[in-house]
Amino acid sequence: MAEKWNGPLERIDGCRVRIPKEYSRGMRVPGMIFADESMLAQVTADQAPQQVVNVAHLPGIVKASMAMPDIHWGYGFPIGGVAAFDAGEGVISPGGVGYDINCGVRVVRTDLTLQDIQSRIGELVRGLFENIPSGVGSTGKVKLSQKEEKEVLRDGAAWAVRNGFGRDEDVRFTENEGRMAEADPAALSPRALERGRPQLGTLGSGNHFLEIQEVTEIFDPVTATAWGLETGQITVMIHTGSRGLGYQVCDDHLDAMVRAMSRYKIRVPDAQLACAPLRSPEGEKYFAAMSAAANYAWANRQIILHWVRETFGRVLGGSPEQSGIHLIYDVAHNIAKKEIHVVDGEARSLIVHRKGATRAFGPGHPDIPEKYRKTGQPVLIPGDMGTASYLLAGTEAAMDETFGSTCHGAGRVMSRHAAIRATQGRALARELEDRGITVRSHGKRTLAEEAPEAYKNIHHVVGIVQQAGLSRKVARMRPVGVVKG
Repeated sequence: MAEKWNGPLERIDGCRVRIPKEYSRGMRVPGMIFADESMLAQVTADQAPQQVVNVAHLPGIVKASMAMPDIHWGYGFPIGGVAAFDAGEGVISPGGVGYDINCGVRVVRTDLTLQDIQSRIGELVRGLFENIPSGVGSTGKVKLSQKEEKEVLRDGAAWAVRNGFGRDEDVRFTENEGRMAEADPAALSPRALERGRPQLGTLGSGNHFLEIQEVTEIFDPVTATAWGLETGQITVMIHTGSRGLGYQVCDDHLDAMVRAMSRYKIRVPDAQLACAPLRSPEGEKYFAAMSAAANYAWANRQIILHWVRETFGRVLGGSPEQSGIHLIYDVAHNIAKKEIHVVDGEARSLIVHRKGATRAFGPGHPDIPEKYRKTGQPVLIPGDMGTASYLLAGTEAAMDETFGSTCHGAGRVMSRHAAIRATQGRALARELEDRGITVRSHGKRTLAEEAPEAYKNIHHVVGIVQQAGLSRKVARMRPVGVVKG
């Protein structure tokens, strides 16, 4: 059992607690965790708050080391962590992005209602399962040459659309238009390239999924209408990342930064926080490699979206266009990005790390599509496969307080091994079927690892970020069909 954290948490208001800078010698800023009183038992059940403390030691950090209500133990940084560092004097840390670089979510709306597909959900789930490769070590249907793989790493989602996997509008409604310009394939090791070549267009395993959903509640009718959403409508959510390529990028550059820290006289309280100045050869090379892996992930989700359209057309009859499948938005969950934010009244260039956290830019921001400038950026928050997911909108308050960031999901409360033990002997697929959710996966183990009780209550988590003003609820969706790896 994980050791409970017993450090100080100063209650600021109903949804914020602070870890004072004086708690640990070497903290450069305080810690800030977004949690109400009833969430604290889960927040302190392991040492994730200590990871918030540890991050506060890193050179160049500004304002606070933050964690969202879906916080749980991660590698170096907590999952749910947000930290920004001065772009001139601060560091970049692979642990602040994680192994699954640009693990993220995209949500599409359709012209279909639940009534339109109710009798065909089983066929749709089976079709998606068969058409979109998934599972541990899965390889894709897209066969890349070495030259093509480097084009994917440079161009991201645009490469997929250029090669027949989607539409120009898909790129427009993807964070960063599905491409980080700083990407450099030369920054990746031969092993990372080797792992990435066969896996483009694959869902993977673990918490990655593809979900057919029904919109069950609208909270903000004006915003929902602007986004083309109404109750009873069918949406599809895709959750995956950069697969083995991203994992290898993280692994390779962690090793390099561990070796480099003594050269830059950087001392960290946890070796998993290995880092280097952003403006150093090691920092620049990692950022270029991470950007390339992010582009790979955006291309991956774009190709999967194309196959979703294809599958709906094949199962329901007619062309893919007849289902009216349009991308609402795509957001990254594990990424570091160069952004300008106001800190203490001054606009500063920062490198913002979001690890298990979502960008949530507010109304008017130039980096979001013109369609969403009045409402704020769509924020996509998946829950567990048995409950619900949410669409929210970014806010000015998030820009002011969290560098335009919010939570990314429900957040685990059980390790994968604990979830397997807790569900031993249960027929999870049947349990979900009894709740009106059709599920296909490659094995019982994946379902057990991702059992609904392994996660926090998504309604509670989303309620906290809304109360804190970090994002605004727009719509809730419930799963009706799920594909797991």
